[in-house]
This record gives sequence, C-alpha cells and structure tokens, in this order.
Amino acid sequence: MSRPPPASRAIGAAAYQSGFANVFSSEALPGALPVGQNSPQRCPYGLYAEQLSGTSFTAPRASNRRSWLYRILPSTLHGAFGPTDPHRWSSEFRAGETPPDPMRWDPLPVPSAPTDFVQGLVTMAGTGEAATQSGCGIHVYAINRSMTDRVLYDADGELLVALQQGALRFCTEFGIIEAEPNEVVVIPRGVRFRVELSEASARGYVCENFGAAFRLPDLGPIGSNGLANPRDFLTPVAWYEDKAGPVELLARFQGRLWAAQLDHSPLDVVAWHGNYAPYKYDLRRFNTIGSVSFDHPDPSIFVVLLSPSDTPGISALEFVIFPPRILVMEHTFRPPWYHRNVASEFMGLISGVYDAKEKGFVPGGASLHNCMTGHGPDASAFERASRADTSKPESIRDTMALMFETRHPLQATAYALGAPHRQSDCAQCWAGLRRHFDPEHR
Repeated sequence: MSRPPPASRAIGAAAYQSGFANVFSSEALPGALPVGQNSPQRCPYGLYAEQLSGTSFTAPRASNRRSWLYRILPSTLHGAFGPTDPHRWSSEFRAGETPPDPMRWDPLPVPSAPTDFVQGLVTMAGTGEAATQSGCGIHVYAINRSMTDRVLYDADGELLVALQQGALRFCTEFGIIEAEPNEVVVIPRGVRFRVELSEASARGYVCENFGAAFRLPDLGPIGSNGLANPRDFLTPVAWYEDKAGPVELLARFQGRLWAAQLDHSPLDVVAWHGNYAPYKYDLRRFNTIGSVSFDHPDPSIFVVLLSPSDTPGISALEFVIFPPRILVMEHTFRPPWYHRNVASEFMGLISGVYDAKEKGFVPGGASLHNCMTGHGPDASAFERASRADTSKPESIRDTMALMFETRHPLQATAYALGAPHRQSDCAQCWAGLRRHFDPEHR
C-alpha cells in the first residue's frame, strides 16, 4: 500500500486485498478509518463520512451491499447536469426489428481519432431497461486515449469489463485496479472511476447489468471447490487524489449520458470499509470442471458470475467463459453440440481459436445467437471431431472465449445490424454440412 504525498496527484500502487464475499477495509493514511463508529461527529483528518449503498437498506445481511467512504469532500459538490454530445453508448434496444438469424461481427476497428473509454463504447445488443432494474446492455470498446479530467459513474447498472487487447488502469474511488487481457473488472453501480491506457490502444467487451449484482454461482453437487474461487477476486487498497481544477463528471442515468462540472477530483476517498467495491478477476484462475468418462456436462459448469432473477434457480444473466481445458470423455462428440435453448447468447473471443468455430470467429469479434436459434460447430469442426480418436485426451490450450447469456431475447441495435464489420455470410459456416443418413446402414 502506498501513501500518496499530500496536495498532489497520487500515483498509487496496484496492490490488492483478496476476497469477494467478505467485508473489506483499507486506508491510505494511518488512522483514517474511524474505530467503532461509522459516522463520528468529527472524522480523522477532517474527512467526510459517506455511505454508498448498492442494495436496499433492509436487504438481508447476506445480500446487503454497502460501503462507508471517508473522503476529502462529499459527492454532493458538483454543478448541474446537462446532456452530453452524441455517443454510441445506447440503451435503445428496440430501435428496429431483430431477426432470429445467427449474427457475427469482426473486431471493432481501433479508431484513428483520439477516443477514450466513454467515446469508444459501442452498444451491440441488449434487453430490458434500467428503470425496471432488469436486463442488460452489451457493448464493445476500442480506444486509443486515456480519460483526462473526466470521471464516470453508471447509475443504471454495474459494468463488467472484459479486456481483450491492451492493458488498462481503472482509477476508482476505492483505489487503482491494473488489468490486462484475460482479466475482467467489475465496477458496481454508482462507483466513480476513470479508465487510463497502459498501452497505445485497447479493445474489449462490456456487459452492463441492470439487475441484481453479479455473484458467484452455488456449486451444488460439485461441492466446496471448483469454478471461480472467492479468494481470486481482488479489491483495491485505498488511494486518493487531492487535486484542484476542472473535472467533468459523467453520469449514465436512465439510458442517457449527462455531464456536470467539478472543481476538484471526486476520487478523493482516503479510507473505506464495506462489501460494495470494485474488483477484478483473472480468468486464467478458473478451475474448469468436465467429464472424465463420457458425454458432456451442461455449459453451466463454465459460469463465472451470475445475476439472480426473481425465479428461484434461474439466472437473469450469466457471465460464462470457455478457457483452456483437457477433453478426455470417450465415445463422445467433444466440441459443443448442436443446440437450441431458451437463453440468448452473445459471445466474444479474447484469444486463440474457439473449438466450435475454426474460421470467421476471431479474437475481438462477436456473435449473437438468440433464444431458440439453432447453432453449433461449423462444418469443418464437425468433420474433424467426428473422426477424432477419443481414446486419447485432447488438450485445448490457446483459447479464451466468453459469453454473456440471458433468459431474455437480445435486441440488436441499429448500429450492430448495419455495422460495416458485420459478417453478412456467417451462416455459411454450416453450408458444408453433408447429409449422412442411410436407413440401410446402421
């Protein structure tokens, strides 16, 4: 943990506390956290006490999310909000008709003009709305500039950012999170932050969750270990900026982007404690579960995080990955089988090759298979897997795919439907599938 020099822009260290479901505490100055009382009459160092609540006050203790922040100035100090310039971060999911066809896109090109995280977000699909706290928005980003003198918070939902290309630094009210490709960063609803580039450019995927906050899935018969382990989720240590000067505060509210002016940095939290905080997770730490005899377990064994719905046992939204793994099941078609299901699936590829799509689906690209739309391995993957020797294990090493899965149909945006990088012929990947049926030969 680093102690920033007073009255200057703090650099901070990318140090973390591990954990996920526990209550955390961190202070950038010794003794900045009050002892025994959350809002004393006078806070240490002349700080202001402020509670940030992510759930209803009366939510059960196990699901109640809140944190106490001890900051230089309270979050009430800002000018009036006004609409900002047009952008491509949208919540208009019903602007046009979405066909049930499978869809696929090439990677979003890195822009030539200076473009930061907010400017580089492009909405591809979504469902529901923030006003009813249901559904999600799915976005991609391609950027080449850090956010400078501007800070963002999303009042509509929490943001899960999956880095595909280029490392990023997330400067938040709670501290700094350094992240690289194959890691995800989750920013809770309402937390203020900015995104800085660690390299020349960056690209990735974003899921904006309007519903209940992401949590770990229950393991059921798997037992106490497996999938994503709580100890691998990392929260930042306290860090602050004590900096005067104009700062633009951006608010994502009711599907629109608003801007207000500040005369100081709002990232001025000197100490904090609670369980409502940003965190990151390294997808390479996922403990993959699979069959060691025959057949496939359902793809729910690849769920990293889920947002529960009001129906017991059914998630409103799931974040799923398909990481490196060893396939050993015998007498089994090993790639994902052909299927139709009630879930709508938006997929992305971080690195390598996805075993069911050997061509066309490339790192940085995306695909959408909506509710009950048939999908599965392309023709070449089917032919290869049908002839594989399943008496030998198959190691899938160079791959990391992700999926945002929801029980609701996903509406593609007008941009996504007409994007120049949309592949108009993606269904041709199945054109080579041949008829093999012969009733005379078993």
